[in-house]
Amino acid sequence: MATMSLCPKFEQAFQLLGKRWNGVIIRVLAGSPKRFSEISEPIPQISNKILTERLKELEEQGVIIREVYPETPVRILYRLSDKGHALAPILDEVQKWADKWLVK
Repeated sequence: MATMSLCPKFEQAFQLLGKRWNGVIIRVLAGSPKRFSEISEPIPQISNKILTERLKELEEQGVIIREVYPETPVRILYRLSDKGHALAPILDEVQKWADKWLVK
């Protein structure tokens, strides 16, 4: 039997999306740019520390953009990059699959 090897990019994509909370954070940001508290509000199970870590990781991967507005007080908004927006249809399909196959 021939063994199947996985594409390294496929593995990398699943490491990014499969990391706890990343998909949910991307989903929350799909609508519009949001402040930290507006991201954490619909995800009450996530700690501020973990949310901070995930936002930084997603920013480093180019999935989200952190915009700092030099106002008083400083305003910081997070939004999806083009790379992040490209994930929206994929997450929509995951939602459809979950609605059909997962029982809560």
